[in-house]
Amino acid sequence: MPAALAVSSLGALVGMAAVYVFPYAHAAFRRLGHPVVAITAGGLVLGLLGVLGGQLTLFKGLEQVKVLATDPSGWSSGQFALMAVVKLAALTIAATCGFRGGRIFPSIFVGVALGLGVSALVPEVHTTVAVACAVLGVLLAITRQGWLSLFTAAFLAADPNALPLLCIGLVPAWLLVTGRPQMQLHDDGTPLR
Repeated sequence: MPAALAVSSLGALVGMAAVYVFPYAHAAFRRLGHPVVAITAGGLVLGLLGVLGGQLTLFKGLEQVKVLATDPSGWSSGQFALMAVVKLAALTIAATCGFRGGRIFPSIFVGVALGLGVSALVPEVHTTVAVACAVLGVLLAITRQGWLSLFTAAFLAADPNALPLLCIGLVPAWLLVTGRPQMQLHDDGTPLR
């Protein structure tokens, strides 16, 4: 249970990092003036992030999560951390420069990479608990949808016995994100709360 509390909180904090950067990145791309210039600049940044993070950090993340889950021992905790940070940065850039697309699957990828990194760094934390709780925290921070976050994490755990543990892990993550800025902006560029 302590691992679930710690990992879900870590996931929420990682997700909140993107939420806090979001209005600044949005303002930077809006200062470029024309939407084509903003998308071009965003595409350049995304390309550089793809080079830094590697093939798995490209695209929306659904197929890439399957690759990570097939052989998690193929990467170190540092590599998982790098993938999580790069994908989170790519999600933020894509959302602020004008690219279309959702935030759910990239957030799931970030959570899975983060959870696998925690499990690789601290082998005593069961991989299923680490991944499900990290996904729970990241999704909660990015979407503020408690039910979506909880049931996505439970689906990834694929164990009905994990649901009570995830409900407990939800509490500190929820407390960390409640009342904080959201990853949405008012017309004046200030974040929703």
